[in-house]
Amino acid sequence: MSEQDNKAQSEEQARERISDLRKIELSINQWVESLLTGDRLSLAKGITLLESTRIEDHEKSTLLLNALLPHTGKSWRIGITGVPGVGKSTLIEQLGLNFIQNGHKVAVLAIDPSSRLSAGSILGDKTRMNELAVNDSAFIRPSPASDSLGGVARMTRESMMLCEAAGYDIIIVETVGVGQSETEVHDMVDTFLLLMLAGAGDELQGIKRGIMEMADVIAVTKADTENLQRAQQARTSISSAIHLFAGNEEQWVVPVITCSTVNEDGINELLHKVESHRIHIESAGFKTERRKKQNLFWFKKSLEEQIIHDILNKEDLINEIEQQKIAILQNKISPFTAANELVKRIKIKYFN
Repeated sequence: MSEQDNKAQSEEQARERISDLRKIELSINQWVESLLTGDRLSLAKGITLLESTRIEDHEKSTLLLNALLPHTGKSWRIGITGVPGVGKSTLIEQLGLNFIQNGHKVAVLAIDPSSRLSAGSILGDKTRMNELAVNDSAFIRPSPASDSLGGVARMTRESMMLCEAAGYDIIIVETVGVGQSETEVHDMVDTFLLLMLAGAGDELQGIKRGIMEMADVIAVTKADTENLQRAQQARTSISSAIHLFAGNEEQWVVPVITCSTVNEDGINELLHKVESHRIHIESAGFKTERRKKQNLFWFKKSLEEQIIHDILNKEDLINEIEQQKIAILQNKISPFTAANELVKRIKIKYFN
């Protein structure tokens, strides 16, 4: 094929590409109109699109997010974390129903743990919120955590934006549990709620401080029957520990309460504390500042992820990675040395 023929073919492919993008944009405009009316099916399909790893779906999701951006950011975002078994799902249902009774629309993004062996996820949170799941003013979306740090699904933040555009003014993000990287959820919400169990054991002492210092509200759950006294004692201990931490720039004193989903004791108080925190950071302008910092954090994180993804998926580098894996398995090189050498090659090949 001559150079002229190649040029003509390239121009034709470019025209087809532009035509395809225009068709996508038309479809996106229709999608946006449907989402803005609060259509739940359009919202569910939108989140599925965000979670897709296909290149063509990535282009669509980018167009969709850009079109919806002016209609986002008006919700109250609440992150809820705690050790497995602390009662996150049950408490979220009660909080959600209370919010709805007060005239709100509630979206719950529940992140389920993914198996490292099978990459599967149970996605059972929705089954533990039976009453909330069938409420017309609620939307529950369980998503697998996959390989994301902090138990936060890869597109959780973008999913929040879609929920906001669909008219949900309370967004609740339920995380997998508590861990070193679990605190990533703190960088996408306005109020960070930490749930704790009384007598959970010394094995949790190593992670408590880091999480507690970021919490806006702390609740000791399952404060009923024979566990009530232990919960009250835990509340006193945690309250004392909070006073030892350095003060935060928002000048907010973290409240510690006890609650029970069995008899609903403390639920109203918990709602009041969450609302008090909202009023405090909104009236002082801290919400705006917090969101600005979060946007910059997610810009940096997204940039890093995309650069890493693009570089590691280059064909010549994939071959080098496979060679290093073989060398590691044959005990010819340590994992650290192999990674260090690979980084050096990447710098020389792509950054010099």
